Amino acid sequence: MKIFFDGGYSPAGMEYALVAGGRTYMRRDLGPGSSMEAEWLALTAALTLANELALPEAVLLGDAAAVIAQAHGAIRCPPAYRDHYERFLSLPRPAGRLRIRYVKRTQNLAGIALESVQRWTPPPPLPTITPSSRA
Repeated sequence: MKIFFDGGYSPAGMEYALVAGGRTYMRRDLGPGSSMEAEWLALTAALTLANELALPEAVLLGDAAAVIAQAHGAIRCPPAYRDHYERFLSLPRPAGRLRIRYVKRTQNLAGIALESVQRWTPPPPLPTITPSSRA
């Protein structure tokens, strides 16, 4: 099963979204941090979700090329994110095959979900209606 992941940073702090099986999972209350840290949290959450769903095979798809390369061990993980890397490595893997792949931002369903929430603004409150008395 494909699990799309994306992390981001908004004025409210870090957030991430996952999309798996047509369902969106989102956390928006992750506190202060950086975009790279949010991407690591998203990747870790995607792997955790793959385990919770007991997937026989998981493909984790994200648009953070640096985080994906670090997770694969292709490039060195900066010291600031080493704890996230170590946590990722310590998590159990699905029973079958696990793949982590890069997708373009425009193809990342989790990124699209995060973007749509950031653009949404609640409507103004409705006016208070009081019953009028008829004479």
